[in-house]
Formats: sequence, C-alpha cells, structure tokens
Amino acid sequence: MSESSAMQAPEEEVGEDVVSDRSGRRWWTVAIFAYIMLEGAGLQMRGAVIPALRRTFEVPEWQLGLVAPAGTVGYVLAVMVVGAVAGRLDTRRLLLVGIVGTGVGILVMGVAPSFALFLAALLGRGLFTGVGRGTDRPLLSHLYPAQRGRIFGFYDMMWAVGATAGPLLVAAAVAAGDWRLAYYALALAFVPVVALALWLPTPDVDGGDDPLDWAELRRITSQPAVLTMAVALFCSTGLEGGLFTWVTTYAQGRLPGSLATASLSVMLAAYIPGRFVSGWLSERVGYVRLAVGLTGLTIPAFAYTFFVAEGYGLLVGLFTIGLALSGMYPTLLAYATEAVPEHSAPVNASAAVTSAAGIAIVPAAMGFVISDTGVAGAMRLLAVPLALLALVLLFALYRTVR
Repeated sequence: MSESSAMQAPEEEVGEDVVSDRSGRRWWTVAIFAYIMLEGAGLQMRGAVIPALRRTFEVPEWQLGLVAPAGTVGYVLAVMVVGAVAGRLDTRRLLLVGIVGTGVGILVMGVAPSFALFLAALLGRGLFTGVGRGTDRPLLSHLYPAQRGRIFGFYDMMWAVGATAGPLLVAAAVAAGDWRLAYYALALAFVPVVALALWLPTPDVDGGDDPLDWAELRRITSQPAVLTMAVALFCSTGLEGGLFTWVTTYAQGRLPGSLATASLSVMLAAYIPGRFVSGWLSERVGYVRLAVGLTGLTIPAFAYTFFVAEGYGLLVGLFTIGLALSGMYPTLLAYATEAVPEHSAPVNASAAVTSAAGIAIVPAAMGFVISDTGVAGAMRLLAVPLALLALVLLFALYRTVR
C-alpha cells in the first residue's frame, strides 16, 4: 500500500472519546453521513427552485434547462479525477476540500446576483461535490471492510433523507418570501460538519487505495463484478432518472394538483426505509441475490403503476417502486467494490460516471417520445431498461451459483 495515500493515522493528541474506535471511525462516519445528507438536500433543491429562479432572473426556459447539466458536468469530472489519483493524495484533505467547497458553493448560489453567476456557482459546487463524493464512500469502504453493503445502504439512506427535505426547504423559504433563505440555511448547516472534520484525526484504516496505473485499470475493468455493476447501474439509474424527470408530468391530470406535485416526494420518501432495509439485508442474503430480489419487486410495482393504477393507487405504486429501486445503487457498488477493494475509489468513480450517463440519456430519450406519443407511452417504455436490468442480474446470479 502506498504511504502517499496518507490514510494511516499519525500519533496525535486527541480526546479518548474520539479515538476509542480506530481513530474516530464512528465520528468520521457521522461527518460523512451528515455531509451526504446536506448534499442530497442541495441536489434536490435544484429542481424545486427553478420556478423561483424564473421569477427572480426573468430568463427563458432553455436557460433554466442548463441548471441540471451545470451541476452534473462538474461532479462527473471531479469524481473521475479523484478516482484516478486515489492512493496518491491525502484522503483527509480531499474530503475536507469537498465538504468546505460544497458548502461555500451553496452559499454563493444563494447570493448570486445574476443567473449566469448562479450557474457558475452551481458548476463549482458540482466540482467540489465530486471531490467529496469521490472520497467519502471509498473511505467508508476501508473503514468498514466487512460491512460494505450495510454501510453503503445507510450512506445512501442519509442522502435520501436530505433529498426528501431539500424541496421542502425551498418551499418553506418561498413561503417566507425569499428562495435564497433555503441556500443560506443549508450553507449554515455545513458549519458544524466542517468543524467536526477539521477536529478529527486522520482516519485509521487497514491500508487504503493502491495508486492506479494502466495495468491496474485494465484489471479493474475486466472484473465481471465491475462490468455487471456498470451495466446494471446504467439501467437502474436510467430508470430512476426517467422517473425523477417525468413522473410529476405523468401525475398531472391523474391526481389532484397538489398531490401531483408531491408525487416525486412520495417516491423519494420510500428511499429512506428502502435503503435502510437493503443495507441490513445485503450481508444476510448476498449482493447479487438482493439485487435480483429488488428487481423482482420493481417489475410488478412498475406494471401496476403505469399500466393499471389510477388516482391514489399511483402514489402507492410509486412508493413501492422507490422502496425497491432505492437499494440497487449501494448494493451493486458494494458488490463491485468487494471484487477489487484496494481500488475502491476508481470503482466508485465508475459507478458515478455510468449512473450519471443513465440519468442523462434515458430522460432525454423520453423527451423525444413524449413529443410524439405523450408521457404515458414514454413512461411505459421504461420497461426496457428494467427488463435489461433483470437480464443482467439474472446472468450475474447464474455465474454466482453455478
């Protein structure tokens, strides 16, 4: 293992309550979970704040459409770079840069005097978020080498808590008279997280990521578990992205106005218990079996929601879909990480890139279908990535049990 990874703890004088568990392992977990919860809130605030941005900056729809890619581009680039340099840079410093930069970026978004500066701040925030998220989950992987599935599930559960709260925070700020208050409040919430991360010692782990070279990159990308993860995540996150983008539109006319707007929040709320349960189950039934089971639950829920359900039944179906889909990402990532634990950061980067591709491509393709056949036909076409996901996972299960 490379000493330059700087993941071995120095001899520092800190309180016994902090170092009692592997140089603050539990407190580092608290810091990371708090960070990802706040990041999830910031991410889901983007869509909720668009109507307020239109009123404040008086910009056309095509410019408002730049909000999503502005954050995603910076995030993907940063995650890729962090995955490539993992094992060569100080993990603690990278994580601090990500946490501080994300918080500052959110504050700048709140004070931005023009839409162009808002987009620039969003791009910068995405870059720092990529640094943080490219570092935090690999660190958890090394802190909990025997419990990756569980800890990844709990990590994503905390993201879901923030994602559910983010739009509500924007709604409260708008009701108070100024959407910027949501960003000020979220930036303020980063202060104790930064203070905790600054106070904690360098996390003590049994090794860390090995430096990445071309030979190791070829070995990683040839691993069946990593390939399975990449294809399966493209399908599952493409399905999620299509739902995130278009389910509110689908609900219009099928539910009362206020419930149609809240339909996505109902689905996101299911991610909280879903990820808790999947994290708990992953070590008991195995990653591939759990992923197959989650897909098996998603298929009838999807069929009911978009081929049968009417009125309030649509919300029941969406909640069930969210419950099942929520565990897919952490389960598949843990499965791939187990294959090459010494390169958890590149595997994490691969998952982030393929999921970002799925989230970008599938909803965009649906947009063309909607313009020709309507939103109902487009939503039903999401059965295609769902079927591909089932086939990929069944093949992986066959390889596992044969």
